[in-house]
Amino acid sequence: MLDTANPMHEVELPRARPGGETHAYSLEEEVQMLGILPEPAATAVAVAAFTGTRKGEIRGLLWEDYDGFSIRVKQAVWRSHVDEPKREKSKGAIPVIAQLRLFLEKHRARSGNPHRGYILQSLQGKPLNLDALAKDVIRPAFEAAKLPWHGWHAFRRGLATNLNRMGVPDKVIQQILRHANVTTTMNIYVKMVSQDATAAMKTLEANCATTVQQEMLVGAVDGSKTPTDCEQEISLSERYTGILAEREGFEPSIELLDPITV
Repeated sequence: MLDTANPMHEVELPRARPGGETHAYSLEEEVQMLGILPEPAATAVAVAAFTGTRKGEIRGLLWEDYDGFSIRVKQAVWRSHVDEPKREKSKGAIPVIAQLRLFLEKHRARSGNPHRGYILQSLQGKPLNLDALAKDVIRPAFEAAKLPWHGWHAFRRGLATNLNRMGVPDKVIQQILRHANVTTTMNIYVKMVSQDATAAMKTLEANCATTVQQEMLVGAVDGSKTPTDCEQEISLSERYTGILAEREGFEPSIELLDPITV
């Protein structure tokens, strides 16, 4: 607009606000949700949890793209606009597990056994408004059960995290979520689970104790060490092992328990 030199000098863009912590629903949370939600909210949550589809993709799912074994993502619905999915890579078929198949078949029977049209639709035949469903049905049910609501995308992150916890390879998770690259899947969608971190550190703790005990046994058969050296190493090992035992790191041996309890 200005036919002059740039009038802005010594300015810079403000630092963006740091992104908030995102949540991934655990399988335990999802099972609890499905046990308290009425229909069609339960089916909507089951689709979100067991396919990892985005909110717009959930609204755009069609019966003609579901064959009982997989469901194909071909479109997304934003408000009243039907469009292509987020990226070309987002198109694809997602395997349907038995639990989700049960929800879908019951939902289809309640809907009059349709073979075409939106899987989740309003009484007017339009894509179901998931925001209104969350506000009017899901949130009140969750509040009564003291469950948090983190939005529909938490189910997508949850699927990635739950598959990762079960040892599914990164590239397979990327394919199921239909990401363009595996870095997005692992860095953004897979969340650290505190229970897993605790279990990992417990394993490290036990391995450390085993290593100390092995070193003690090796030293005991080493003829170059004096009796005093061996006694000091045994004392160090017992003290280290005793500390871990007191902190419930592992179950100590009978030989160790005897002097501690007496």
